[in-house]
Amino acid sequence: MLSLGLTFDTAAGARAGAGLLGPNAVIQLGAALRAAPGLAGAAERVFARAGCTRLLASAPDEMIDEAIPARLFAALWRELPSAQAAAIAHQAGHRTGAYVLAHRIPAPARWALRRLPPFLAARLLLQAIRRNAWTFAGSGFCSVAPGDPALITISRNPLAMPGGVWHVGVFECLFRALVNEGTQIGHAGDVVAGGPDCRFTIDWRG
Repeated sequence: MLSLGLTFDTAAGARAGAGLLGPNAVIQLGAALRAAPGLAGAAERVFARAGCTRLLASAPDEMIDEAIPARLFAALWRELPSAQAAAIAHQAGHRTGAYVLAHRIPAPARWALRRLPPFLAARLLLQAIRRNAWTFAGSGFCSVAPGDPALITISRNPLAMPGGVWHVGVFECLFRALVNEGTQIGHAGDVVAGGPDCRFTIDWRG
């Protein structure tokens, strides 16, 4: 009961540390670009600039090299103004979180989390995020610390970007759906030897 069956994917952590990420980092970026008003053709331009046109035409259905979404997000910031790029990346993160909710967290676990006291639901969700970090952190190292606010740290984050907006979107979606709809996510990043470290504060009290 303590884990509530919170395993995001049947592939589990077998590929953790191998520099692979879940395919939704790519799929949902394409979807967010195509859904954005006033940005006709932006998905094609961003994916072409990253050398990933084939992934827009045929979405990946298995784990992917973390370098691919990293190139795509870098291309996003080069192709669009910063504010637009951040909004698209944030929306892609939300879409990824929504996919996880719908397809990777069992319905009984969703039901139970929504009925637990928020402090306990937050603790259990943090444990699940740490166990399944391979899907959004790749070769980075993810650690969590419960509290008020709680903390998620991704060391050597392969998808570091201004404001950490993709991860903010993922965590917002999960915590607002399963813990408290008023949850606020903050981000701070450091450039350190070996790659960027990103810290996300989770104010689950809202």
